[in-house]
Amino acid sequence: MSRDSRWDDVTFRSDLDAALGVFLDEQAQRLVPLGRDADRLVDEARTAVTGGKKFRAAFCQWGFRAFGTPEDAAQELALLRACASLELLHASALAHDDLMDASDTRRGRPATHRAFEAEHRRASWRGDPEQYGAGAAILLGDLLQGWADELLRRCGFGWDRVGPALEVFDLCRTEVIAGQFLDVSVQARGHADVETAMTVLRYKSAKYSIERPLHVGAALAGAGPEQLAALSAFGLPLGEAFQLRDDLLGVFGDPATTGKPAGDDLVEGKRTVLVALALDAAPPADAALLDRSLGTPLSPPEVERLREVIEASGAHAQVEAVIGQLADIAVAGLDAADVDPEARDVLRGLAAAATQRVL
Repeated sequence: MSRDSRWDDVTFRSDLDAALGVFLDEQAQRLVPLGRDADRLVDEARTAVTGGKKFRAAFCQWGFRAFGTPEDAAQELALLRACASLELLHASALAHDDLMDASDTRRGRPATHRAFEAEHRRASWRGDPEQYGAGAAILLGDLLQGWADELLRRCGFGWDRVGPALEVFDLCRTEVIAGQFLDVSVQARGHADVETAMTVLRYKSAKYSIERPLHVGAALAGAGPEQLAALSAFGLPLGEAFQLRDDLLGVFGDPATTGKPAGDDLVEGKRTVLVALALDAAPPADAALLDRSLGTPLSPPEVERLREVIEASGAHAQVEAVIGQLADIAVAGLDAADVDPEARDVLRGLAAAATQRVL
């Protein structure tokens, strides 16, 4: 990724982790009267925000710097805390998403519901371990979402900046939750054409991954509607390219890179743009095999066979081409925007990092 003298993504992630740690320490102190169970909840929250690329936080940081510069160390910290709030929101979405998708792992570790389920089994507690894990994941996701809102409200900027940022934040949460429900409904119906799959992608992931984090940062810098619109011309197509890359990783990715089993999206039955394109273009027998295999337990040879079907249909190559086209549109939008030149350079680098992740 392109870097300049002022942007060090490794240091940024380290500082972000420190800010998250301080905030979670504060929450742990609040929950001391609840005893060990609350400690376990906070411990899982710490796990949930550990690792990852921290793209949402980075886009928030440079959405701000596209139109402003922190005036002092206090504003630097306030901006960092605002960026951290988006990582709490992301962790919340992942806890709920993994439960709804029945995912076993996240970033190479047990998914939240699986971790609590396993704890229940080890302790031989009463009741259903799976139900316990599900309940714990729902509550942790809810808690993380509440904490995300709290951290943004208390980030350190004045209400004249925090208020507009919260309006974006509220919209972001509405979009991602509605997008998630659309995804659940699509999977339940067992059918999604390319247009529907693209709508899911846009609202469940693309907007909340890049466009809205940019807007939160820009709003904190005092940006107005025209400036937010300029960032949308960059952030929305880039977010779509980002999720299309994620969809490819979900089928063709190396588990060592993705932290999930090979072909995990196929096992989970994800009706992605990639799958919709393959179902449209594959020969009838191959399309029927792919369709009936989605959402079922698959052996490694079966995963490999479905990969071959998708590859032979041309869907893989088509999605790669669309990723490139969307990335070009995003960069053109960024070039046309009246933003700080340094921010433009860093955002270009972030765009490459978000869309060129290896399979």
